[in-house]
Amino acid sequence: MIGVVYLGNNPKTQERLKYIPGQLVRMTNAYKDAAQVCTPHVSNEHFIVFFERNVRSEDITAITYLRKKCRNVYIILLTDDMSEEERNIYIKCGVNDTINKDASVTVLNKKILFISDRENILFDDEAPKYRILKFKIPVWKRLFDIIFSGLAIIILSPIFILTAIAIRLESKGPILFKSKRVGTNYTIFDFLKFRSMYIDAEERLKDLSKEHNQYADKDEEDEHKTITAPLGDQAEQDMLDMGMESEMMISDEEVMLIGDDFVVAESDFNKQKDEDINNAFVKIENDPRITKVGRFIRKYSIDELPQLFNILKGDMSVVGNRPLPLYEAEKLTADTSIDRFMAPAGLTGLWQVEERGKGGNMSAEERKQLDITYGQTYNFMLDMKIIFRTLFAFVQKENV
Repeated sequence: MIGVVYLGNNPKTQERLKYIPGQLVRMTNAYKDAAQVCTPHVSNEHFIVFFERNVRSEDITAITYLRKKCRNVYIILLTDDMSEEERNIYIKCGVNDTINKDASVTVLNKKILFISDRENILFDDEAPKYRILKFKIPVWKRLFDIIFSGLAIIILSPIFILTAIAIRLESKGPILFKSKRVGTNYTIFDFLKFRSMYIDAEERLKDLSKEHNQYADKDEEDEHKTITAPLGDQAEQDMLDMGMESEMMISDEEVMLIGDDFVVAESDFNKQKDEDINNAFVKIENDPRITKVGRFIRKYSIDELPQLFNILKGDMSVVGNRPLPLYEAEKLTADTSIDRFMAPAGLTGLWQVEERGKGGNMSAEERKQLDITYGQTYNFMLDMKIIFRTLFAFVQKENV
């Protein structure tokens, strides 16, 4: 049972909260009054507090007081843009989540429903006062994973043996390839696959051009690339004296960022930063690092079979969001991407059956949104549909 409380004095926010369907939002403008409202009358009564951001010092006092008096609250800060420093300060004093202060009734209601559906995870009456949102796999899903993976390992054991022999005969190196992957709750684990590449594949990756990356933006022109140049003390001064007008051809109005050993236009720096985030996923077309056996087992997804042991162990599920390599996951830590990790990590998922079986390319943003959608809507019937569609999509028409 969850109640909703508003703490603030913004008439526009109060008006929107009045129209939350099926919710009677209690309005307060003093933190002591809010704490009194959030005092539970029964043991399993919890509250969502929408806290309107105001003066930081006063906010910290109010949030700290709420946390001290009420362990059964989930505090959402209504705010506009904040610096990273401000965000960390609010989190340390007890804020659980943030949302734009001008969010619509629909967005506010979705947030309430999202928290209500995960009440048993977010509100642990025996937990410390500072809670971290953490996904827990449902019992039905874990039982299905154990039964499915156990039976699959037994039935497919001949394929395991034949594949291992083929890999060993073609090239030197281990039969299984282990890589660190990031799954549910950003948990890092050893991800198992049949080795499909030569043993120096990791070293070859940096030599591959950007044109091979399916998820990279191939429409970028050379003139948009980040401009950097090494600087010495005299060189830096000369460039400043000339207004950056000679070799770099940058307008006088352009803001320049100067580091210890480079100079770069601010617009180019921001563009490169956005590109790095947008191209977090790396997928190489016609990858020359793959062996002949590797191409076959990849085409029929045989290389994925050792992940059944990951599923049996509990590192991942049969259906979920694909666990990512560390270098990809570290680029998906922004607020807009975190939800994909608050869901099961899986062997197959929505993005595989939506595009992979069609032989079409998918952008990183499309893939991320499908992952988030699955995390918000997964259920037993959806998992069964994805497994069924995977049977028809596992033969890849693309050479990746």
